[in-house]
Amino acid sequence: MTPATWITVSRLLAVPILLFGLRWTAEDGFLPSDSARWVCLVAFLLAAGTDWLDGYVARRFNQVTDLGKILDPLVDKLLVFAPLLCLVELREIPAWSVFLILLRELTIAGWRVQQTQISGANLWGKAKTVSQITAIALLIAPSTAISHNLGLVAYGIAVSLTLISGGIYLWPGLANRAATEKA
Repeated sequence: MTPATWITVSRLLAVPILLFGLRWTAEDGFLPSDSARWVCLVAFLLAAGTDWLDGYVARRFNQVTDLGKILDPLVDKLLVFAPLLCLVELREIPAWSVFLILLRELTIAGWRVQQTQISGANLWGKAKTVSQITAIALLIAPSTAISHNLGLVAYGIAVSLTLISGGIYLWPGLANRAATEKA
């Protein structure tokens, strides 16, 4: 594995920190403390920053590999879904919204499996990722009512961009397939 791929894999270290730090159990009524939320926020932002770093290292040192193209989005999804599932459990976001994000991600992953060449993220995919990171960061940070509402607005934008980017990603392929079937 290349150094860029190791950087990608290192992002996984944040997942157990997020799952443990944002846990909630109805039995003991435990809610994450402000200090636990700060630790989770720092871990999440550091891990999210490695997404940029692994791409930079891969391009700068000519280490772009098919393995990296597969692992990078997979690890990104684990990093995004871990806090989202915790936020559902904490009843801070609705489960249906996470389902929509998961539906988009599984649809795109299924579509990519059928492709002969693996392509990187387009501008819409990058906007989706930035909006998700921003929303999750705002929602896992210790909050006041105002900042939590700001996080919910950012999350709504992230869900919207997730669906829009999925449609934009799929549209050319679906249009080409429909044209081929008509011919």
